[in-house]
Amino acid sequence: MAFATSLDDLLPPASTRSGYLLRLSRPRFWFYLAGPVVVGVTYAAETPGELFAPLALALFAYFLLPANVYLYGVNDVFDADVDEHNEKKDDREVRYRGGRLVVGVVLASALLAVPFAFVLPWEALVAFLAFGLLATEYSAPPLRFKTTPFLDSLSNGLYVLPGVVGYAALAGEWPPWAAVAGAWLWTMGMHTFSAIPDIEPDRAAGIRTTATFLGKSRTYLYCAVCWVAAAAVFGLVHPFFATVLGAYPVIVLGIVRSEVDVSEAYWWYPAINTLVGMLITMAGLWVLLYG
Repeated sequence: MAFATSLDDLLPPASTRSGYLLRLSRPRFWFYLAGPVVVGVTYAAETPGELFAPLALALFAYFLLPANVYLYGVNDVFDADVDEHNEKKDDREVRYRGGRLVVGVVLASALLAVPFAFVLPWEALVAFLAFGLLATEYSAPPLRFKTTPFLDSLSNGLYVLPGVVGYAALAGEWPPWAAVAGAWLWTMGMHTFSAIPDIEPDRAAGIRTTATFLGKSRTYLYCAVCWVAAAAVFGLVHPFFATVLGAYPVIVLGIVRSEVDVSEAYWWYPAINTLVGMLITMAGLWVLLYG
């Protein structure tokens, strides 16, 4: 909670337009999209200077804020009724207020991606377009993946795609398939774990998710299986990745055995994920600098 409190203190008040819009973009989760760009660029770079290439910096900036405004803005617009039952909107997030301003900002955030179409190699552009499709259809009709058990989980591989974009933008080719598949499995577990605190609000709103379908106990098991698989598949790239990602099933087992309130444990993960991302990035930097 200390991290959350200090972050809120840095933002304008929620009562202001800027403060509301920034909170709409979930600042605690900004690095869930921007972090993969850093990882992708780090492993694609052949020289230290490429880490700060204009295209790499532009992608980081886009996925840090505009992409988050778009992703969570679309979510809030189409989840306004559902969120009436969600207690998270009362303290750690903001409740959608409606109005043309929010819709306009969300659309503008999408349009800021258009210039990348003229500078990205086709591999990166395909990944970028896939991100846009999943970010939209996760919440919006007609597909609205978030209301279909297991498709909600699978579609959250969208968080991997900024890393694919960053890697392909510099390397001009796809990243290793095992890295993409392992990271995708990780996001499936992370998304479903994050849905556990929402089981009762979602059921009250008539929303079907992987978590509401499986129930709390089996959802823990599903997350653990996803994370074990993620570690195993990512380990095909290098055993180091299996070691790092192997922490996730251990953590979820600890949460279950200790009977920690999952609503509280959920808010540990921005820090945990940032630490894991930092370790993976530092390993890539070590290889880049020292071979």
